[in-house]
Amino acid sequence: MRAETAPNPRKRGRPRKDPSLPDGTRERLLRAGLAVLTEKGFSAVGIEEILSAAGVPKGSFYHYFESKEAFGLALIDAYAAYFAAKLDRWFFDESLAPLERLKAFAADAEAGMAKFGFRRGCLVGNLGQEMGSLPESFRARIAGVFTDWEARTAACLRAAQAAGEIAPEGDAERLARHFWIGWEGAVLRAKLDQSSAALEIFMEGFMALLERK
Repeated sequence: MRAETAPNPRKRGRPRKDPSLPDGTRERLLRAGLAVLTEKGFSAVGIEEILSAAGVPKGSFYHYFESKEAFGLALIDAYAAYFAAKLDRWFFDESLAPLERLKAFAADAEAGMAKFGFRRGCLVGNLGQEMGSLPESFRARIAGVFTDWEARTAACLRAAQAAGEIAPEGDAERLARHFWIGWEGAVLRAKLDQSSAALEIFMEGFMALLERK
């Protein structure tokens, strides 16, 4: 008679979480950092505040990030990925005409700022304003994010040209850069005024500029 193999005993308690998963420790730190730093400056925020917001012990922070600078670079990358997906969701939505996509993005951003009482802005814009006191390694990373956003915006504007919504001879890349220079200023003013007025004024002016092109 063959002996039966006993089944593996079931382990008690919850399984260990994979830190690479969305609810892992590293992701909790990044989410907390994004929430805090969209409201406050990088230089003014200490690691302890991030740890408290994430509910993570200090030792865990240094397991994933060797320094605050490394954490800041990871935050830029995480925010860039999140925001690129947001831009793609609006700018490549073929159910809307190209210029309506641009307006829809702006309306969504305005609603997002209003949701948090205009306390939160753009992480990359906030860091850009602090660049004089930040590690030099941040400069190229921040500039690269803006370049990426401008490229995605230019693609939307070229679609507007192809659809006959704006004149075909306009420089889409230059217009996209104009958009982000102005939009980041409008976001800053919206935080200052705790109002969406600056965002609305900027979009009215930018759309009028497109109509003249």
